[in-house]
Amino acid sequence: MKILIAEAEFALYADLLRTESGLQLHGGSEPERLLDAARECPIWLGEPDLMAQLLRQGCKPEWMQSTWAGITPLLAADLPHDYQLTRAVGIFGQVMAEYVLTYLLAHQRRLLSRVAAQAEKRWDNRLPSSLEGKRVLIVGSGDIGQSVAGFLEPFGVELHGIAREPRPLEPFERVFGMEALADQVAWADTVVNLLPDTAATRDIFDAALFARMRPTALFINAGRGVAVVDQDLVAALAAGQLAGAVIDVCREEPLPSWHPFWTARNLLVTGHSSAPTVPSAMAALFVDNLQRRRSGDPLRGLVDFQRGY
Repeated sequence: MKILIAEAEFALYADLLRTESGLQLHGGSEPERLLDAARECPIWLGEPDLMAQLLRQGCKPEWMQSTWAGITPLLAADLPHDYQLTRAVGIFGQVMAEYVLTYLLAHQRRLLSRVAAQAEKRWDNRLPSSLEGKRVLIVGSGDIGQSVAGFLEPFGVELHGIAREPRPLEPFERVFGMEALADQVAWADTVVNLLPDTAATRDIFDAALFARMRPTALFINAGRGVAVVDQDLVAALAAGQLAGAVIDVCREEPLPSWHPFWTARNLLVTGHSSAPTVPSAMAALFVDNLQRRRSGDPLRGLVDFQRGY
């Protein structure tokens, strides 16, 4: 079976998959050099932006496995959607939880202000607060959001979630629908956005929503940059409507030098580093889905193009 691997780490993925018998692996990271192989390979594994370029050249697989959780480049209206697409699921929970926990603890322990105080040779002995009893709202309670909640639960936080529809979901105390978002950001000490990029999730974190937040609250965006109205967040921070923001994803990446996020009050940019793909875990997911496809079982992470994820 011919497999196309459209990945910067092609050699590593090829090594990880060589133990699977019957696979002919072709690939690289330069789309123009992948065209011939793409026309012959019915199965593609790789980065959505690279594979989107191949689709635009008239190539199309039977099944495509994304190595990212987000598949936005492949949802463009000018691309075909009549093939099976699966996104990376079940492999980002721990790394995302580590990211969220890092900045939750940094916020409670006043880490960044202490770094600034040391640079100024100023003694900062303000006492920190504990995570125990803090209210955490995870906006996007899917595969990754549920994993993040599971990692936070032992710290004694109160966990609420936001999903398309309210439903019981462990370990959340309650999961609300999107219509409850405004009330829930007013409840929370920390708001973590993990939503995918869909028409329904763009520009939802705007001036009205930031005005509802607690002045002591932290906002973490590790979902998609288009969920946030940038100027509204900068203005809300300047006005003290929330205490801080950690922004991992932006509308334009890399973030241009003129962007106000660079100099915004109490805002930290982390450069889309929150949840890197671990190739060994990704290869295991791909092999599992390959076996499922051969046996006719449902694929993990199958994308509904109408829904956008």
